[in-house]
Amino acid sequence: MSEKQKSTGLVWFRNDLRVNDNIVLNAAIKQHEHIVAVYCFDPRHYQTGPYGFKKTEKFRAKFLIETIIDLKRNLHHLNIELFVYQDKPEYTIPELIEKFNITSIYLQNEWTSEEVEVLELVKFNCSNNISFNEYYNQFLFHPKDIDIPFSQIPQVFTNFRKKVEKYSSRRATNAPEALKTISNISNNTKIPSLKELGFDDFQTHPNSAFPFEGGENAALNRLNNYFFQTKKLGFYKKTRNGLIGTDFSSKFSPWLANGSISARTIYWQVKQFEKEYYKNQSTYWLIFELIWRDYFKYISLKHGNTIFKIGGILKKDYEWKNEDSLINSWISGETRSAFVNANMIEIKETGWMSNRGRQNVASFFAKDLKLDWRIGAAYFEAMLLDYDVHSNYGNWMYVSGVGNDPRDRKFNVDLQAERYDASGKFQNLWLQRTLF
Repeated sequence: MSEKQKSTGLVWFRNDLRVNDNIVLNAAIKQHEHIVAVYCFDPRHYQTGPYGFKKTEKFRAKFLIETIIDLKRNLHHLNIELFVYQDKPEYTIPELIEKFNITSIYLQNEWTSEEVEVLELVKFNCSNNISFNEYYNQFLFHPKDIDIPFSQIPQVFTNFRKKVEKYSSRRATNAPEALKTISNISNNTKIPSLKELGFDDFQTHPNSAFPFEGGENAALNRLNNYFFQTKKLGFYKKTRNGLIGTDFSSKFSPWLANGSISARTIYWQVKQFEKEYYKNQSTYWLIFELIWRDYFKYISLKHGNTIFKIGGILKKDYEWKNEDSLINSWISGETRSAFVNANMIEIKETGWMSNRGRQNVASFFAKDLKLDWRIGAAYFEAMLLDYDVHSNYGNWMYVSGVGNDPRDRKFNVDLQAERYDASGKFQNLWLQRTLF
């Protein structure tokens, strides 16, 4: 056995919080006899941002804690110890490197500004002989398989979708192999509580459309239930614009966002469903949505930090307002639109909002109130269980007229309410303010 294989490898978990179909973890396992892993609850993720919102609010914080508890347990089954810190990675990772004489670090490739900056700080604090092995680990269609340079990613989604569907391969999923032995490692680190992250504990709202726990096991259980136990997948296209309940949509997005489940796993399980039962528009439509998710990641790879600028990727020079009274009325659910208000109360109380709701409240914010769309995007970043930087900013640009929508549409929230909540059931559910 070579020295390289005898050395200890370090897996730095970020938004790839799973053991199944994890390219990063598999690469480390192939190269090393012993592995340690690390996750950092970075204090910067819980600070207040430039628009006055915490970067992470209590809903996603609790979901993340549950996810890390699950990850630690799953890694233990592979004989891998997870070190968990409530500290900045640039401080903790060099300490682990020195403690375990590590020369190789394995991590998911991230390219947005904050993640890149943290990685540079880690590298700056490490000696030059440390090898950083980065892998694209969050796509359905891997960048090497799409045959499109990032600079030439199409400006219109349909063109991207047609090309990748026709010409790009879908990689198989890979289960991890357990290491043969676990080192006799002392690990005194612990997963922080919600209170230690700065939040009061809370119970999930009884009306929440997402009452699920965080973690890979919960994600796989949800997939099995939605696909094979209830066969709700077969009706997805018909129900996906629903507003109430757990099963109008797949609800995979929070687990996808922090990497508790991979897009590839979902894709191949759709294919398994089609093989065992049937193939229809609904089974295709779930894959269609996974392609949208990929697309926004590729848009962010193409345009870089432009996705965070007020003019968006189209560099539009619109007049945007920044009025606290209008922003607060939107957040508090006190606008002229009962439909918008109901959705805003829902996100405030649960950290969840339907896709239909998100399109309407974002359009209302940007097109009716004419407020700086980045403020709305920052609020979603704070509140959403399923916040994903690429999808969040991609969608906000899209509905605000500075992104990938060639038609620059505006949602008529009154007509949308009539169409999707004709009985007013959803609006009544949240506007009665039966909070606890």
